[in-house]
Amino acid sequence: MPKLRLDKFLRDQGIASRSEIRELIKKGFVTINDVAARDPSAYVETVSDTVRVNGETVHYREFVYYMLNKPKGIITATEDRNEKTVLDLFPENVRRRGVFPVGRLDRDTEGLLIITDDGLFAHNLLSPKKHVPKLYEAVLNRHPGEEAIKAFREGVDIGGYIALPANLSFVSGSDPVIARVEVYEGKFHQVKRMFRAVGAEVLELKRLRIGDVWLDESLEPGEYRELTDEELALLSK
Repeated sequence: MPKLRLDKFLRDQGIASRSEIRELIKKGFVTINDVAARDPSAYVETVSDTVRVNGETVHYREFVYYMLNKPKGIITATEDRNEKTVLDLFPENVRRRGVFPVGRLDRDTEGLLIITDDGLFAHNLLSPKKHVPKLYEAVLNRHPGEEAIKAFREGVDIGGYIALPANLSFVSGSDPVIARVEVYEGKFHQVKRMFRAVGAEVLELKRLRIGDVWLDESLEPGEYRELTDEELALLSK
């Protein structure tokens, strides 16, 4: 069973800052197996010990994984002095865990974004070597022609870089033109640059899927939920 110092255990679960945790312990608000804890350096068995703060049980979780429906107008960052970030959509106890967005979506792009504190998990999702597909739906200003499908499949030049082959299809050919594109990498403004390379501009962009996990349609922009065990398994395979 993994052991952790009490102050680290509580900090990792996002309960409070280190100084606030020490104050909680000092005031007798923290118990281990129903006995008041007095030493922040006391060790806790993360599986078998019961830790409570103000009578509320703290359940140990090594990592957390959230699905966010990112809205437009919010930047994908952990913090910013002037702009609202995706982490501002989460409560303080989640942010204190040190969560971060896996990859990024542009300010005016919406849709599926994973938030976690598991670095290895994030690395595997983002690594081009893992070939994890991401599916986007784009509203275009014009139809780029059926030849764009072949161009995407062969890899288009997005400004000194040949994008990896991508799968392009059209949901609607006019009023509006709606396309779906599946890519295997995440270069800066990649989808927009790919469409620009074939003569079309992206008016709206939404990420629908990462790997085999689809955006939960019940989530309104700005809403989030935890990934299910099944979804986590699909993303981790």
